[in-house]
Amino acid sequence: MAESVLVIKSKVLALDVINACKDLRAVKCEGALINQFLRSGTSVGANIREAFYAHGKADFIAKLQIALKECSETEYWIELLLESGYYNDKSLLNRCTEVKRILVASINTAKENLK
Repeated sequence: MAESVLVIKSKVLALDVINACKDLRAVKCEGALINQFLRSGTSVGANIREAFYAHGKADFIAKLQIALKECSETEYWIELLLESGYYNDKSLLNRCTEVKRILVASINTAKENLK
């Protein structure tokens, strides 16, 4: 499988989330918050990867929509971490937003091709 931009960027996002969680543990951030952030942030890429092995176009779209939901949740956790002062690297939010935009465009394109 040739790696798509979406696969690459979602993996970078997951690695950035993992590294951010390491930093958050060091500053004694709430464990429940870290766990939710880690789960959603790594789930984005996992669902995108799964989509490439879908059982048809409808399943492909469904997997990308799940990835979009997880990306939106990750965006929420990043906003919460930034606004609470636990984390201050706004570039992570920008990378998450970029993945979200690519996901929306990919879903729209896939839906158009389904017709």
